[in-house]
Amino acid sequence: MNKEVVLSDRLKSAAAMVTCGNRVVDVGCDHGFMSIYLVQQGISPGCLAMDVRTGPLSRAREHVAEYQLDAYIETRLSDGLKAYEKGEADAMLCCGMGGPLMCRILEESREKVKTLRELILQPQSELPAFRRYLREHGYLITKEDMVLEDGKYYFILHVVLDEGTAAVPSAEVIVEPVSEERQLLWDSFGRYNLENRHPVLHSYLEYRLHGVADIERQLAGQNKERTLERKVQLEQEKGLLEQALDTYYR
Repeated sequence: MNKEVVLSDRLKSAAAMVTCGNRVVDVGCDHGFMSIYLVQQGISPGCLAMDVRTGPLSRAREHVAEYQLDAYIETRLSDGLKAYEKGEADAMLCCGMGGPLMCRILEESREKVKTLRELILQPQSELPAFRRYLREHGYLITKEDMVLEDGKYYFILHVVLDEGTAAVPSAEVIVEPVSEERQLLWDSFGRYNLENRHPVLHSYLEYRLHGVADIERQLAGQNKERTLERKVQLEQEKGLLEQALDTYYR
């Protein structure tokens, strides 16, 4: 029996969001350890590990063979979901990519994504714009998690494709309207992180506020036009962070 794979905290958090019994397509699988972990832990009966880079994919194949899981994990060279066929998986994992790249993958393979039961996404950048993209294209974030690892904050989203039914609710269902102010907070920091008072979110907000204060001190006394514009941006950012902390404590 091979020893069990040990994942980093951020990847373990993403793996924990996979519904037990779902077949998984891991987009951007890197060295394949996520797929190996999911099979070893009995979370997934089988995985399709895909990456656009030949080097990491070759290492993934070696690791799958090393752990004797060739019958459960297939590796495939693919840019996003291009080499994936409908029905090969129930869930998609996508970790370690920038938000814009994830948006492109979802946009290019919309018809394939529609056949999946769940998406577990861990965007590395532009979180507000990424959450807004999901919201405006019929995706629902059903839960979130946050992890602080090696000095960096990671956001993990569990997403389903609603195909617009949530945006057009039944007349019998009363949906509380969301103000622009609240929506901006949700897009920036995550509705469930705020409502559940995620402890890592509190650390993240304090970290961001300290960062803004440091930059403001560096710019103090400078009056160039670009500096003044930056000061306005920092003031707006600080206001949003303070508002998020206020919401967190309510």
